[in-house]
Order: sequence, then structure tokens, then C-alpha cells
Amino acid sequence: MARNQERLTFPPLGQPGDPLLEVRDLHTSFRTTRGTVQAVDGVSLSVASGRTLGVVGESGSGKTVLSRSIMGLLPPRDVVRSGTVEFAGHDLTTLPPEQLRQVWGAELSMIFQDPMTALNPVKRIGVQITESIRLHQGLSKKDAMASAVALLHQVGIPSPEDRVRWYPFQLSGGMRQRVMIAIALACSPRLVMADEPTTGLDVTIQAQILDLLSSLQKERNMAMILVTHDLGVVANRADEIAVMYAGRIVERAPTKKLFANTHMPYTRALMDSIPRLSDPSGTRLTAIGGRPPDLINPPAGCRFAPRCSYAQDKCHQSEPPLRSTGEPGDHLFACWYPLSGSATVPVTLKEPPSAGSPTPSNPATPPKDPS
Repeated sequence: MARNQERLTFPPLGQPGDPLLEVRDLHTSFRTTRGTVQAVDGVSLSVASGRTLGVVGESGSGKTVLSRSIMGLLPPRDVVRSGTVEFAGHDLTTLPPEQLRQVWGAELSMIFQDPMTALNPVKRIGVQITESIRLHQGLSKKDAMASAVALLHQVGIPSPEDRVRWYPFQLSGGMRQRVMIAIALACSPRLVMADEPTTGLDVTIQAQILDLLSSLQKERNMAMILVTHDLGVVANRADEIAVMYAGRIVERAPTKKLFANTHMPYTRALMDSIPRLSDPSGTRLTAIGGRPPDLINPPAGCRFAPRCSYAQDKCHQSEPPLRSTGEPGDHLFACWYPLSGSATVPVTLKEPPSAGSPTPSNPATPPKDPS
């Protein structure tokens, strides 16, 4: 049998904490008439079995392109991808389409951002759920439909025996999102990528959807990558958070550590933009000034520097590496003048700083560039 038709083999599902996905130095660029857009620029991350990674950033930061790059769901033309995506012992970047189809749905699945456009409007939802079940598990049409009914019941859709025959337009936005979850979980994948799974839903339904995902994840020992623009969404649901800006990860840490001791000014700006119930009625929301950079011609130095109130000359001249304070726990950040949890106190690095990096002298304010 030809190599591209061989069946892939996967090890038994690991225990919680066992490595499952390792992404190393992933780059994804798009060739356009204006030039090359570097949408994902050197991203590295990992996810373990049973754990949740939150990927957070503004619109245009590269979150969705990252998730589709990991899955291999990119158009074949005018796209350049490099780096490695090792999933359960297989490098997905080297697999031909025939073998990738063995992975999609069965081992690795995605909950897409907009169920109204992701679902086929002219197919009943039962048919759409059973497609992957029949493909990967070889069940008969009758048995696959019974599984679809059970899945709809599991994701909280009432009267699933009737609703399985409905079309997407007959369902509410929350129900359509639940159908998307049912499709993603139909074959019990090891890893689910949820791309803005609560977009367009009111806050009550958002909470229900996120609680449902958390419950199903624990029940099935799945890993999950939760992509969102809202740090509040992942605050109590992710074990680790990676903050993206302009195609790069600018801060990554365990969730509690990130919220307790934020180092990257961009992460702090995202936190400050979260509405708070304690604020008086009529309080204006805090916005991040400026706009994300043009990824065809990104600025020199730190890409957040033009919008950062702490930026100094060095920030506009030299790109900060992703580094650590050297403290216990893997807390990485890309900033020449990192903040403490108060957002006004610079961190004293325990590692020797790179050449030309300033050493904070006044712990009360961001240090001045010695140059």
C-alpha cells in the first residue's frame, strides 16, 4: 500500500499531564498583491492530555490562523507554513491530505467560530453529525443516527430525537453552537480546538457553553485549546494562557501566575479592558489606544511599542526575546521593561539580561533607557 494510504497508529490515550501536542517555531505567511503577511511568526507551545491552553489576543493577532495552521486547514495556494506540529507522535506538517483526514475529527477536531457559516444550511443536523461517525467508526446509518441523538442529548439540546431532523436555520444561536460541539466530539478526539466558541451569544448562553465544554473535557480526559479575545473567558477555565500579538506569543504562563504577576504591558492592557461588575453604571470601557501593526511591514523593535505607554527608545529599536525571570514556574514574556503584578513596577531579572538590556534602578517607575 502506498505511504499516503497507510493507516496511522496512535498510542493509547495518555494520563492527564502527558505531552500530547508540541508546536515548535511555527510560521505561517500569506502571499498577497501587497506583499507577504506573516500571520504566525515563530510560535512555540505545548498542550498536555486533559489540560486546557487559552490563546488570547485582539482580532488580527493571529489566533485563528494559528489554530488552523496546527490543524492543517489552510488553503493550498499562496500559503507558506514551516515549523513542526507534533501531535500524538506524528508531525502533522509532513502528513499528506489522505492521512490528515484520518486525524481530523477522530483524533483532533475544531469548534469553529461561527456555527451559522460552519454548518451546511441544506443538510439536517443529524446528517452532519453522523458524517464523521460513519467515516471513522464505520457504523451503519441507523447506529450512527442513534449516536447523533445521544450526542445532542449530551450537549443539552432538548427533544434530540426530533431536533436531529432539523436544519441549522431552525435552531437558535446557542443550539447551533451546541451542534458544533456535538460534531467536534462525535468521535471522542484527544484534542479539541475551540475558536471563539461563544461569539455572538449572550452572556448567559456563553457561560452555559463554556461550562459544557469544561464538563465534557473532564469526562473524556480531552486536551483543549480555547481561542478567545477575552481574558475573562479563560481566567477560570485554562490551566495555562498564551497571549498573542501581531503573530507572536508575547507572554505565556500558568493562569494563576499570569493574573497574579503580569509582565507584558499588552497583557495588562487586555486585563484593563475587561468590564467589571464593581464599576459604577455608565463607566466608560478602557480601550487600547492605536491599532495593531501592518504585518506586511511590521515596525522595528517591539511590535507593541507604538501603542505602549511604557515604551522607551530601546523598544522601538530592538525586538525583545521571549524570556523568563528565572522564578519557579514557566512564565515567559517578551518585553525589555517588564511589569510586576501592579503594572507599574519593573521586574528585576534573575537571568543575566541580553546585551544592551537595561537594569531597573528605581522600583517605583519604569526605568529610563541608559542610552
